[in-house]
Amino acid sequence: MNHSKALLAIIFILLLTAGLIELTSSQTKIQHPVLSYIVDAKKQDIQLYWKDEQGEKIKSIQHLKNYVERNDLTLTFAMNGGMFTTDYAALGLFIQRKKIVTPLNNRHGAGNFYVKPNGVFYITTDNNPMICRTADFRNNGKIKYATQSGPMLVINGKIHPAFKKGSTKLNIRNGVGILPNNNVVFAISKTEINFYDFAEYFQQLGCKNALYLDGFVSRMYLPEKNWTQTDGNFGVLIGVTKKKVVR
Repeated sequence: MNHSKALLAIIFILLLTAGLIELTSSQTKIQHPVLSYIVDAKKQDIQLYWKDEQGEKIKSIQHLKNYVERNDLTLTFAMNGGMFTTDYAALGLFIQRKKIVTPLNNRHGAGNFYVKPNGVFYITTDNNPMICRTADFRNNGKIKYATQSGPMLVINGKIHPAFKKGSTKLNIRNGVGILPNNNVVFAISKTEINFYDFAEYFQQLGCKNALYLDGFVSRMYLPEKNWTQTDGNFGVLIGVTKKKVVR
């Protein structure tokens, strides 16, 4: 091979390599395993839902969407909000509009909910979002909404010690964390993921504390990102709404 051909071959390989790197980078962006939504609790309306006006359990995101639309609201985001019993009641603490619907669950048992420490995600009456370990939770009468689940994903900036890097226990998972600016980040894995990697996602965002909500059955409704899962039945649902625009 003469020098000109060798040079052309080298240039071709470099261009091909650059193209492959660009393609890989693009694919990584598209296929990121976690989808998230950030909420400013001071400016946006986060609520926890369970039953409608007739006392019927809402259960699905589709029913929640119908429910808020009947009240002239638009559902901008929704997600299942914590583990539940076979009759779709909250397995742990559930506070709705300052009323304790289900008490704090300090029992021991099998399953993810009971992996200690588990925790509570709550919003105060002055719209401050918080996540704490169940053992540290105190109801001072100024808590507007609360849901208990488990395990904690991130505790004081550290990944839960029970999680193992490289674990082959994979599942769809959803959770919630508090960002350094005190905004709330809700996240769901688009593909199966282990606990460690899911917790690390929140840790890398700077969350001091993050809480696992559920797995396998988890769903998210986020039309602004073309993610509109409305099926499934749940206990507590988390929703963010805005006033419907009248045209």
